Amino acid sequence: MSARSELKQVIARHSVTAGATRKLPNEWIDMDLEGNPARKAAVLILFGAAGNTPLAEQAGAQDLDLLFVERATTLRKHAGQIAFPGGGIDQEDSSVADAALREAWEETGVDTSGIEVLGHLSETELPVSNFLVTPVLGWWHTESTVHAVDPAESAGVFRAPVSQLLDPKNRLTGVVQRNGQKFTSPAFQFGERIIWGFTAIVLDRLFTDLGWTREWNPQRELRMA
Repeated sequence: MSARSELKQVIARHSVTAGATRKLPNEWIDMDLEGNPARKAAVLILFGAAGNTPLAEQAGAQDLDLLFVERATTLRKHAGQIAFPGGGIDQEDSSVADAALREAWEETGVDTSGIEVLGHLSETELPVSNFLVTPVLGWWHTESTVHAVDPAESAGVFRAPVSQLLDPKNRLTGVVQRNGQKFTSPAFQFGERIIWGFTAIVLDRLFTDLGWTREWNPQRELRMA
């Protein structure tokens, strides 16, 4: 089965529980959404072609890569962290997909006409920012150049092959110590970059839902800032 078909199947399973909000794992930072209504947000999980060949409809997981942004170190929240392109849903956005595409264009300059939106997953709580985040899955059939549009927001933009993210030697557990407590999340190593926290949790869940995850050693830990 092609990766595209597998992604569509996962989206269909999530649609059965539409309206249900996913919480972050108990192992992660224990926080609740603030009393005020949480703001809605969307992120784009964009699958492109790893390598120099166009993205074929029958491509498998080993043929894909993912687009990430590296947040600027001067930001008040999530400074320096790796994330999917995305942000808050504005009143002019007609849907979560429209918001995810707009934010991706604003952050990376991607030509959104080259992206097919496959669907979206269940929204997930992000208490530290008081957001409810909907991951939108995109298929990058006609690629365009990308870059960090606003250096005040993003320090860089990069693509990571799915095969490298799935490689057990690039899997580890990110550890955060706060107020004498230890919190952990899945993490992915890509060169000198570490994908951890909310983004890694969403990615780990997606890979697991797809049946792509390979056995890895969660005892390999790395202290995060």
